[in-house]
Amino acid sequence: MSLNDAVRDPLARGSVLMRSVRSRAAGDRTAIARLTLAFLVVLSIVALALSIATGASDASAVGVIGALLSGAEDTALSVRDRIIVFDIRMPRALLGFLIGGALAMSGAVMQGLFRNPLADPGLVGISSGSALGAVLMIVLGSSLPAGVMLTLGAYALPIAAFAGGLLTTLLLYRIATRGGQTSVATMLLAGIAISALAGAVTGILIYMADDKQLRDITFWGLGSLSGMTWLKLFTAGPIIVLALLVVPFLSRGLNAITLGEAAAFHMGVKVQRLKYIAVVAVAGAVGASVAVSGGIGFVGIVVPHLLRIVIGPDHRYLLPASALLGGVLMLGADMLARTIVAPAELPIGIITALAGAPFFLWVLLRDRSRNGW
Repeated sequence: MSLNDAVRDPLARGSVLMRSVRSRAAGDRTAIARLTLAFLVVLSIVALALSIATGASDASAVGVIGALLSGAEDTALSVRDRIIVFDIRMPRALLGFLIGGALAMSGAVMQGLFRNPLADPGLVGISSGSALGAVLMIVLGSSLPAGVMLTLGAYALPIAAFAGGLLTTLLLYRIATRGGQTSVATMLLAGIAISALAGAVTGILIYMADDKQLRDITFWGLGSLSGMTWLKLFTAGPIIVLALLVVPFLSRGLNAITLGEAAAFHMGVKVQRLKYIAVVAVAGAVGASVAVSGGIGFVGIVVPHLLRIVIGPDHRYLLPASALLGGVLMLGADMLARTIVAPAELPIGIITALAGAPFFLWVLLRDRSRNGW
């Protein structure tokens, strides 16, 4: 078949376009991307071990790592230190790694779906909806029946935050879908409007809150990994893990959609299904993450950009690499939060904002110089 015949035939045209996308996305960086993934796997293991071994406890890092490797009771760790390591630090490190990976991978998906390098999960209102749910529970939770609050216990706030993010996503998808087709532009604009509305309602609730509630709202909004338990890990973890496992299968469609929805459709990509799965996966991952950790920003913007500089925009490598590097950076920020003002603890959202905001400005300035505006 000649090239002209291939262009005339829709299936062949899709094959030609897909090869073009792969060539454009991968370039000569495939070997670098694979080496980067291998390096990030090793770095993730090291970061998890250091996170579990780092803290205000007197237990040495060598003793903690020895206890992790041996699993024996007759180690140099005291009973108190073993409780700290295995019941406090370990679930905190594991869930922190999952949260960082979820936020970073969600940012990569949003940037690919919207074809906008500055997109992040907060752009479609998920974070704002989760924040509204949390603030509603903090301010108005005392008015709920005592039996409900007793049943929910310490998980009332995470459940409310997750429900807020989920409802926001469903509303957004309903607004952006018409005739069975979802408009990405409408989703983006509706997300901005819903975020503004959720922010306004949150402001009204903050105005109604008392001093204690204001303190709770402030600390939740700053984000933290403190208070993580095995139960929280087993509650939020499966949702995050499921999203992390599903999203890499969208890499082919996200690569194709960089050329536009029409081109992706001719390549055989089911664009509508791709949008639906991507939005639901991001909503689940971000909603579960924000529900247990509070507001942690800029991870979804910083990590994908760092990796695109190194390995390129091919989502086959970008998505898993974002999950790994996001987890590593989250653990690094958490270790810094625990040690910089020890024995107190700095909210992790402050650290990610201090690191992420200058990077965000650098991206804007770089794009301005490239585009001449």
